[in-house]
Amino acid sequence: MNENLNTGPFAALRNPVYRTLWFASILSGTCVAAYDCAAVWAMYRLNPSPLFLSLMSTVAALPFFLFILPAGALVDIVDRRKLLWVMNLWLAVAAGLLAVFASLRILNPNLILSCVFLLGIGLAFTAPAWPAIVPEVVSGEELPSATTLGSLQLTISGIIGPTVGGILLPLIGASWIFTLTTVCFLVVILAVLGWKPKERPARLPLENFLESFFTAIRYVRHAPGIRVVLARNTVFAFFISLIPALIPVVGLKELKLNALGCGMMFSSVAAGAALAAIFVAAWVRAHFSPNMLTIVANFLIAVVYLLMAFVRDQTMFMYVAALAGIGWTLSASELWIAGQRAMPDWARGRMNATFIMFSQGAMALGGIAWGLAAAVYGVDHTLFAGAGLLILSLLVAIPLSINFTSTLDLEPAPVTGFSHKLISLPPTGPFQSTMILKWIGNMSASF
Repeated sequence: MNENLNTGPFAALRNPVYRTLWFASILSGTCVAAYDCAAVWAMYRLNPSPLFLSLMSTVAALPFFLFILPAGALVDIVDRRKLLWVMNLWLAVAAGLLAVFASLRILNPNLILSCVFLLGIGLAFTAPAWPAIVPEVVSGEELPSATTLGSLQLTISGIIGPTVGGILLPLIGASWIFTLTTVCFLVVILAVLGWKPKERPARLPLENFLESFFTAIRYVRHAPGIRVVLARNTVFAFFISLIPALIPVVGLKELKLNALGCGMMFSSVAAGAALAAIFVAAWVRAHFSPNMLTIVANFLIAVVYLLMAFVRDQTMFMYVAALAGIGWTLSASELWIAGQRAMPDWARGRMNATFIMFSQGAMALGGIAWGLAAAVYGVDHTLFAGAGLLILSLLVAIPLSINFTSTLDLEPAPVTGFSHKLISLPPTGPFQSTMILKWIGNMSASF
């Protein structure tokens, strides 16, 4: 019985430092998800055009494309505790700016996009720092529990946050939600300052920081497995970006959802993702190969796009949003697992950062492309085109199979100069940083 207490899924919560950081991360994650919902609603009220609504997902993804690699290397250079409280201060300022602009009634679409981008920068820099500090906070016995609780934190925040935002919007208004988010980040700063890390060994020198950008590229060139998964993940990210780009357009413009409905729509995506991760993923992995699983999941996503074009009942659309979360999570998680199988442990940190950089770059590009298409050709035609092109893109799954064990040589020649002092990053998926559903993203502000 005592052994189960020491190794159970909640064992890490008996560690007071981890418990404080975990609850602070739930609070901040929930507030960020509510902030996303309020920002989308504010954009809709100021400029309901499909292009500007879809650009919300682009400016949320772009910081991860631009900064995740330097952020990953920076974690090995600077004091992680200091980096976390400084970047959470940045996040508080970014959220506070939007609160000030809203309270002064000078908010406009460009200011909303700018502040969401600034928030994304902070999340991109804290993304690799959170998982890097967990082994410093918990013991070896508590580490599996901490990993499980990190995923649970994302699930709780992704499901509760948008609904809370939707409930609070008509009661207190967007400016107060932005203010509450600012306060949440200040709470995280207090939690981080309460952690006293042990002395760390010598950190990565500056020249290795600069070299890391080039060595990551060189390593990818010598790793066929990495190249395959990187290509598949980039294509998938481009097409899945249609969901965060257009689901608020359909929900707000076509279905005329109110603030609560908007929040519930985003929560439904997160709930579907949680359902897939907890109940569906194990079953489908037992019945399908990894490559076939991604094909089936992508067909499901294509069906979701068609349903988004036809379903105009608000209640039924929530189920469509949940299906989007299921398909997204099944495909993204399988691609992530394939990537982990393709990379050696010593290269895992920066390879994961490279994966996130490419996927978020594709999502940022996709947000612009789908938004422009919706503005020029209409939402329904864009959804039809997205479904058709997604199905055509599955042809690449034939030559670029991710059934690695029988098709690929996963041990490329070592790349000189690639540092072994690396960090681990979590996968991207529907409930992580600023992706207007608290996907992006997976992205990351989790343990």
